[in-house]
Amino acid sequence: MAKNLVLWLVIAVVLFSVFQNFSETKPRDELSYSEFVHEVQDRQIKEIVVDGMYIRGIRQDGKSFSVVKPSLPDLELMDDLIENNVEVIGAKPEQTSLWQQLLVASFPILLFIAVFIFFMRQMQGGAGGRGGPMSFAKSKAKLLGEDQVKTTFADVAGVDEAKEEVQELVEYLRDPSKFQRLGGQIPRGVLMSGPPGTGKTLLAKAIAGEAKVPFFSISGSDFVEMFVGVGASRVRDMFDQAKKQSPCIIFIDEIDAVGRHRGGGHGGGHDEREQTLNQLLVEMDGFEGSEGVIVIAATNRPDVLDKALLRPGRFDRQVFVGLPDIRGREQILKVHMRKVPMDDKVQASIIGRGTPGFSGADLANLVNEAALFAARANKRLVTMEEFEKARDKILMGAERKSMVMSEKEKENTAYHEAGHAIVGRIVPEHDPVHKVSIIPRGRALGVTQFLPEEDKYSHSKRGLESNLCSLFGGRIAEEMTLGFDGVTTGASNDIERATNIARNMVTKWGLSEKLGPLHYGEDEGAYPGMGAPQYSGQTSNQIDEEVRSIIDATYAKAKQILEENRDILEAMKDALMEYETIDAEQVDDLMARRKVRPPRDWHNNDFGDFGGNSEKGGNSKTSDSKPSIGKPASEH
Repeated sequence: MAKNLVLWLVIAVVLFSVFQNFSETKPRDELSYSEFVHEVQDRQIKEIVVDGMYIRGIRQDGKSFSVVKPSLPDLELMDDLIENNVEVIGAKPEQTSLWQQLLVASFPILLFIAVFIFFMRQMQGGAGGRGGPMSFAKSKAKLLGEDQVKTTFADVAGVDEAKEEVQELVEYLRDPSKFQRLGGQIPRGVLMSGPPGTGKTLLAKAIAGEAKVPFFSISGSDFVEMFVGVGASRVRDMFDQAKKQSPCIIFIDEIDAVGRHRGGGHGGGHDEREQTLNQLLVEMDGFEGSEGVIVIAATNRPDVLDKALLRPGRFDRQVFVGLPDIRGREQILKVHMRKVPMDDKVQASIIGRGTPGFSGADLANLVNEAALFAARANKRLVTMEEFEKARDKILMGAERKSMVMSEKEKENTAYHEAGHAIVGRIVPEHDPVHKVSIIPRGRALGVTQFLPEEDKYSHSKRGLESNLCSLFGGRIAEEMTLGFDGVTTGASNDIERATNIARNMVTKWGLSEKLGPLHYGEDEGAYPGMGAPQYSGQTSNQIDEEVRSIIDATYAKAKQILEENRDILEAMKDALMEYETIDAEQVDDLMARRKVRPPRDWHNNDFGDFGGNSEKGGNSKTSDSKPSIGKPASEH
């Protein structure tokens, strides 16, 4: 109120001064001093007023005039004025108006009030009440108005089931009476979980954009500070703001930062994180209801959230936002392709089929990388060739063209990658080989890329053992060609991944006949890495023995495959030394012991080709495993 009074007072003074200036007498006609003397002598002047350096007066005909006095004194002027009957009037002191006197008198007081208001607002965090030294207890939630949220469901693709789950939230926010007539209550909170990059935040914005309601956005880590009680205060302040804007949506991203299980024993009875969680529980379903305020939260770790947070009345609806299938990937690509000039031959369906396991964020990055490749080549349109290059860069890393390798190092890398490819082509239920390259990419000296033919939803024991065989193919190829003393450290990543798969087969997936379908894990407690094994020392020895037996069996199988196909290993090594990169068709020639065809020219059907028909034993089974983005199936 004080700020408004000061503002209106300043506006009133300014307007009064402007009107007063407009009401003044119009400027008088200016005369030169010599003209003025002549008119005095001709008896044309009636009266004058001497005001400092100016002489103002009125002629006999009633017209006004003004004259600037010269710097030299005119001693005869007064005699001429008296002689010609000119009335001389002394200068009147300038009278200050009442408003001007009031403004001058009140200026120190107004200045003090303005300075006081400025410093108080700064202490409270500036114009928005944020960021000042006394604002640590204020909520850091960013408010987006009804017209600021431009995202709609048309911008969200590939998550049709999740959109259906939240559709009734939009209907409720638009017309609450539709549900209240039948006594129905809309969910107080919606928890969206799923892998990173699947569009959880985008879906929350789309809900606000469709419903045309205010949207509060905050991260879970913004609540917790080093001062005890700050997080709880911020929760209260956020809900107070939201109730004033209801109906509205509060979106809490990464809620696992504040919503983890309580009772870990860390931080004592006044653990800041637990106080914040307790206040959040009370605000979502306490004595004071939050009618019209819907809380949407997103997390990648729903398993670590406190049970009280997930009960009905709080987050009483959980929506899983998973990785898109082939149809979802096509829809997502079409959304992102609208912003990029595309060649007519670019087909989103082919690209979607060639990117299994990609999330929405990965596909957005794919389109962006393809556009960058086209820009570097000074092309006006993005073609399928750029998408192929972009996919290889995402899956295998950027080419390190400046890295110079010796012929011996290149030959060793060629043997290593050929070993991965040959074993991967022969073992059953393994993903087809897409490309084999000895061009350094990322941190790898060479890459063997496997791409699944379809989206996968499960793994069989046979398929996992085949993966182990192909992982050891590179090391075995080095051992066969260089001897055990010549084996390099290039297989370190393969050995690490193979050991993790074998241990998970025994301890988590129940794929060991000796130990059976039991889970041999660790009790993590409230914090990871703080738990202890849930099995005895004898069982631990049995686990180690079983893991070793799985590794030994798959290692021996891979070695047998390469010994039986030693000629293919040598031929593939020669092809890699000649072409540096070979594709699925060239691998087919090598496996059939035919002459290797040269690299083919690019054409638009290449993107959808995952290596042709696999000449492997066993049937290829679909499963739901996402290839590691940025981590090729095998790298040296």
